[in-house]
Amino acid sequence: MGKLSFFVGAGVGYVLGARAGRQQFEKIKSASQHVWDNPKVQSSVNKVEEKVSEVAKDKASAVTDKVTGTVKSRMGGSSGSGSSGSSGTGDASQTGVGGSMRPTQPQPEL
Repeated sequence: MGKLSFFVGAGVGYVLGARAGRQQFEKIKSASQHVWDNPKVQSSVNKVEEKVSEVAKDKASAVTDKVTGTVKSRMGGSSGSGSSGSSGTGDASQTGVGGSMRPTQPQPEL
């Protein structure tokens, strides 16, 4: 992956820095297309896509579990200290003062 990144970066740098014009750009473009169409390159690309998809699925469930746990703990935490939180919320709703300024539940960080 390191060599590929280097060559892509070198190619882009050359194209952006070259004064040879459109003709040189077309040569580089056709050479890069030739490399991209190589079956070995495509095989590697497919392997990377499969691996990324697999890792994403695994991490998605882990992230979902973590978010769910965080939300439950925060919801439980606000109701666990609910005696002072409930009375504060009840007072604000009864008096109508500050009810819109303080959320009744902690907001999850995104």
